[in-house]
Formats: sequence, C-alpha cells, structure tokens
Amino acid sequence: MAQELFERVDRQVGNLLTDVINGRIGLPDLQRPFVWADAKVRDLFDSMMKGFPVGYVMLWASPNDYSNTKNIGIGEKQFKRPDDLVIDGQQRLTSLLAAITGTKVLDKNFEHRRIKISFEPLSKEFQVWTRAYDRSYQYIADIAEVFKAYDNMELSKFRRALIERMNEGRKRNEQPELTDEETDRIEDNINSLLSLRNYTIPTLRILSKADEEDVAEIFRRVNSGGQNLNENNFIETLLAVYDNEIHDKIKKFCSESRIAANNTSYNQIIEVDPSHIIRVAIAIGFHRARMKYGYKLLRGDDLESGTTSVETREKNMQIFRDALTRVINLNDWHAFINLFPEAGYLGKDMVRSNYVVVFSYVFYLMGKYKFEVQPLILRRTIIRWIFMATITSFYSSSPESTVERQLADLRSVHTAKDFIAFLDNTVRQTMNDTYFSTELVKDLTSSAANSPLWFGYVAAINVLGTPMLFSNTPQTMYWVVGADGDKKSIDKHHIFPKHYLETINIKDDRDRNQLANFTYLDYNTNIDISDDSPAFYVGKFKAKYGEDGYTKHLRNNAIPIGFENMNYFDFLENRRKLMADIIKKAYLKLWNNEESTDS
Repeated sequence: MAQELFERVDRQVGNLLTDVINGRIGLPDLQRPFVWADAKVRDLFDSMMKGFPVGYVMLWASPNDYSNTKNIGIGEKQFKRPDDLVIDGQQRLTSLLAAITGTKVLDKNFEHRRIKISFEPLSKEFQVWTRAYDRSYQYIADIAEVFKAYDNMELSKFRRALIERMNEGRKRNEQPELTDEETDRIEDNINSLLSLRNYTIPTLRILSKADEEDVAEIFRRVNSGGQNLNENNFIETLLAVYDNEIHDKIKKFCSESRIAANNTSYNQIIEVDPSHIIRVAIAIGFHRARMKYGYKLLRGDDLESGTTSVETREKNMQIFRDALTRVINLNDWHAFINLFPEAGYLGKDMVRSNYVVVFSYVFYLMGKYKFEVQPLILRRTIIRWIFMATITSFYSSSPESTVERQLADLRSVHTAKDFIAFLDNTVRQTMNDTYFSTELVKDLTSSAANSPLWFGYVAAINVLGTPMLFSNTPQTMYWVVGADGDKKSIDKHHIFPKHYLETINIKDDRDRNQLANFTYLDYNTNIDISDDSPAFYVGKFKAKYGEDGYTKHLRNNAIPIGFENMNYFDFLENRRKLMADIIKKAYLKLWNNEESTDS
C-alpha cells in the first residue's frame, strides 16, 4: 500500500482562528486582496448556523527548512514561524476571522476595510451590514461585538442592553415589549451564534515530506472548483514566510501603481497584481521567465548544480530584493505605462494580454538600467515593441518559453546598441511585408468582438491622429477619461447595418459581425445612420462634406470608395486589405518618428 501524504485533523472554527492569530497557522490571505463578496460571507455564517457543510481547509505542514523564518499574517506572533501553511480555504478562514474578530481585510483595490455581518437575534437571520442595521433596534449590527462581549466576560451586560434597546424600539413603534419567550429565544440564539466557534470544519493536513508538485497535484484533484495551484502561489507564500517586508512592498506598489504620479496620467492599462510584479522581478534579477525557475531560486536551489541550501536562498532573496527595488519604482512605472497611449492604446480594454504589459516592462527596465539606453531611443523602441506585441498577439502562445529564449539570447548582449538592435530586429521580423500583405489580411477574417486585431486597427487610427469617420474630431479625443457619461460618446457601428443585412438574407452573425464591418462613430452620427442601407446614408455625408471631404473620410478609415454599391462579401475582402494598410502606415510612422528625431 502506498504511503499516505496526508492526515485528517478536523478542527473547530475557534481553534483554527486562534492558531491563525497566534501564528501557528500561516494565513497568507491576510495580506492579499480579499475577493469574496460580503454576501458570500453572510451565506457562510448562515450555512454554519443551519448545520450545512461549508467546505474544507487544506493545510501543509511547514517543511523543516522553513525554520527561523518570519511569519505570515499581521502583528507580532506567539509562534515565530507557522507550523502549517493554508493551501486551500484561505478565503473561508479570512471571512471567519474578519467577521468574528473585526480584523480588517484588503479589498481588490488594496484598501483596508471591515467585513460586518448583521444578525437578527429573534429569527437567527444574517444580513450584510448596511447603515440601516446600525439604526435598527431589531438587529445586532455587527456580530463581532457579540464575540467581543463574550471574550471580555460582558455578555450579560451586552444582552441586557440589547433587550432594553429592542423594547425601546418597540415602544416607539407602538408594539408590545418582548415576551419572556422572546427574551429566552434571543438568549438561545445569541448562544447559537457564539457556538459557531465550535463548528467543525473538515481539515486535511498534507505532511511536510510532500513537495510542491505533490501539494499542487493534491490541490488540483481535491478542489471541486477546478482551480490549480501554480508556481506563483508558492512564490507568494515563500515571500510571505521568508520576508514579509517584500510582500508589503509588492502590495503597496499594486495599490499605488493605479493612481497618477507627479506629472503623469492615471494608469488605465492594467490593474497590477502581485503575480505581475513577481514575474518582472524574477526576469530582471535572474533573467528567467518561467515561474517554476523563480520558485526554485527563491527556495534556495542552485539551478546549475541542483543543490539546495540556506546560503543560496539568502543570496537569491537578496537578488530578488534588489530587482524589486527597480521594478516598484513608481516614476519608472508611470513613465513606462505612458508609452501605451503613444502606441495607440488608450485604455485597458484595448490591451487584451497582461503579458504584453509585464514583459514590455521587463525590456524597458533592462534597457534603462542594464544597458543604459538613451531615454528617447528606449522610449521609441518600447513603443514599437508594444505596438507589435499587442497587434500580433506575440505572447499568446507559450509566453514563458518565448521570453525565456529571449532572455537567454540577451545574456550575450552587452551594449545599448546591440540591445536596441535585438528588439528592433524582432519587431521587423514579426511585422515584415509578408505579415502586412498576407497574414494580417487573413487574420482580419474574424468576428471576435474583442480581437487584438480590431484594437490594433483602432490603435493605428490613434497613432495616425485620424478623425473619426464622418467627424472632424480625432478619434483619440473620444477615449479621453471623462469623455463618457452613462451613455458612451463613441459607438461601435456596423458599416453595413445588421438589420439591413438581414433584409438581403445575410443572417449569420459570424458574417454580419466581421471586424471589417465595424467602425467607430460618435453617438449622434450612429443614431443618424441607424439601420439605413449604405446606398441611402452615404448621400447625407457626401452633401455634408462634399465629394473630396467624403472621399478623404473613407480613405482615412479604410473604407473602399464606392462601398455602398459593392457586394457585401466583396466589401469585406477589400476593407481587410485597407485596414492592414492603415496598420502598416501607423507602424511606419512609429519608425519615421525616430528617424525624424535622429535627424
């Protein structure tokens, strides 16, 4: 019989929370964004009160080499290192700890906040706290106050004050005072609430002899939600265990990276997650893109010899700290993120891959610090890189492997000139003449609403500063923050309206929603065109702009002259070529900008 790698150690809620508070159990989520909605926390307590199962907790016995480490969590701990690390059930334990003890959690915006659950002591019903429950005489607004009163041996005082307040409220509402039966029920229900700390949660403890791959596989097989643990989960746990200060710095940067720095604009491109920062720091510090290597390095592995030691771990942790210092420099971050608008990408909805942001930032930092590239040259190079990587979905297939090869190639690069040549050659090889004339045109045969190719075309229009179709205002102005109210001032419009296509027996949405059938229009123009056939609505705009102005609008927006009289599928074929030409024109402008600057 195979030797088991786990043991069953079912625990009561109160004991689990006590061990989290004193540090015997490491709960990383106290320092990570809490993702459960408050309603889900309420449902957790409701299920426990009704005796329903609420899932399980999975612990991992700390390996022996985790000794003499800092603890996970908040404040000073009785235990200097955790005996067990929480692998699954973090959100559940965080919910219980937050609602019962009043401990604050971090929300998705990295702001500290309370989770308050209200309790109706006559019906035993839980509710998500609102100010209304603070004012209601029928509710205990915050269940944490009940547990606090019990722990301070003031429960009788708390209960008397509650009953007095409820009677006063009833009197104001001309209702009879609580009966003896109701008073007894309130006492029983408060005791039932307090007894939730005795609720037993099934707990699985993975033994310390299990390695990370074992733990990940156990998690995958046991977890009913189909989630997987990956190297990043283990890295975040390692950082929280070995150096809590690193974890705090990453968390702080994730929050601050979303707001404007001095003389910079708001970051509209990406909501930074700790995994993004860890990935960049590993690439900068170790020239590695695969997170599995990052985990091994931070764990203390020597990738050359295959040995593991405390000395190697401490050395690699210091390399990571040094790299992180550069990665979380807010001035560098905002200078980098402001390159996206110059590449035509004016909002996060346009950038379909976080890998583009993460790995472009890696090359930006390498160019600035390792190769000391002149700022203007670096700026122009990274703008082109962003433009290329986003449109071509450069990181869509095996991104870690792609960047791992690039970082390996860069180990033999030693000068700023060669570094820029490396990036520029990659851009040229990816977006060569064949790409524009053949591959891009073929790829534009798509009806994917959020295709990187569509947003690549939009980015190209932005780079060129082209006015929106049938408008004198550059399209970029419609993407400015604050330009939109409840109703967007810019609409994605079918050039051949869907309803019109249906009248000519083209009913398949895959045909009607082809990328080549879309353009942006301002709100009023969109309403003006409505469902009219092209042959009908073009007359309005020819009259408005004159023949030359009308023709210029079509050319600037990749629409074939005379499109209104074309067969629909011929129109699509012609427009794809014109859209590819617009993207190429913007691409060449990004190169010409540098040439004119250099001259």
